[in-house]
Amino acid sequence: MDTRPMLQIDGLPLSELRTHRSEKWRMVPADVLPLPVAEMDFEIAEPIRDLLIDRIQHSDVGYLGAIPELAITLMEFTDSRWGWKIDPDQVFIATDVGVAMVEMARTVVQPGEKIVVNSPVYHNFYNWAQELKCEVLDAPLLETDLHYSLDFAAIEKSYQQGAKLHFLCNPQNPVGTVFSHEDLSQLAELAHQYNVAIFSDEVHAPLVYSDSEFVPFLAVSETARKVGICVTAASKSWNLAGLKCATIITADEFWKEKALSMPPAVHYRASLLGALAAAKAYECIEWLDAVMRTLDRNRKFLQDQLAAKLPQVRYRIPDFGYLAWLDFTDAQLGADPTSVILERAKVSLNPGHSFSPHSHQFSRLNFATSLEIIEAAVDRIAELIKTS
Repeated sequence: MDTRPMLQIDGLPLSELRTHRSEKWRMVPADVLPLPVAEMDFEIAEPIRDLLIDRIQHSDVGYLGAIPELAITLMEFTDSRWGWKIDPDQVFIATDVGVAMVEMARTVVQPGEKIVVNSPVYHNFYNWAQELKCEVLDAPLLETDLHYSLDFAAIEKSYQQGAKLHFLCNPQNPVGTVFSHEDLSQLAELAHQYNVAIFSDEVHAPLVYSDSEFVPFLAVSETARKVGICVTAASKSWNLAGLKCATIITADEFWKEKALSMPPAVHYRASLLGALAAAKAYECIEWLDAVMRTLDRNRKFLQDQLAAKLPQVRYRIPDFGYLAWLDFTDAQLGADPTSVILERAKVSLNPGHSFSPHSHQFSRLNFATSLEIIEAAVDRIAELIKTS
């Protein structure tokens, strides 16, 4: 019987965070609370930290070569977490999720062709399509009381317009939705019918709460494995974004050959330390479980704070992760509430319009931080609305 105390993870003090050199903590003046960038204000897992220190002490900081242990630990993680058995020979490394999505997309689309997205969606989906010089077809999610779902009629209409590729966010950032097995199976069949490839960005998947169920797209059906790929990374769930390593997972020989056709630089431009850290991350289950307990506490604490101090702001507790999708419509802060909140409340959030042209009254808030910072942010916004 394990008698060790349960691991506790919590947000670092603001004084410590102010010393950080990541974009999140350098993008705004010191009097602003930065809550937009999707990274956590937590210490990284000790085994990962120790591994990185050990490699640096041995001056092992050269170019990235073969890292077979990454595919092995990823396979073990997906099997134990979701019962999804991946083939290590169909795991490929790229610099980050964006590079993986774009470079794989180059194997199937040409400039001028069409890519489907489902807004509100992670803003870089639009940037990736622009980088590919492709046209975006938006099939917006259906929304009822901040519960979002796929609109299959809109998706089919987009497919009928000649789409070649569908960028799927699974689970869906920023709205906090996890898609069901039934919906993903229906999507796969629709994509097969219209010969559309589905690239499933599953970087937030390990952060799905126990009251929801994550379904990997490639685990849904044989049809899904024929039409799609998965792109993921340890970056969001283990807080390793700056180390630069992501993985492309295929489950069909056609997609395996597409992955092998990418330029060798797609692999070599990733980081050695990033790949080693990712391989170790998938073994750090105790740390991940501790983070999920903290995030579960935080998502509920945010709900309580908003109900008590900002009842004008609509918020549905997300099914995964640490990103809150907040509706400021009733707060009456003008056409761009995010800018007003930054200027007058000194709280930095992501503007809703970056995720959808129809979401100007929304903002995305990162609650992977301390309770003190969450409360301070709510207090600042509440004071702004009170005095407006």
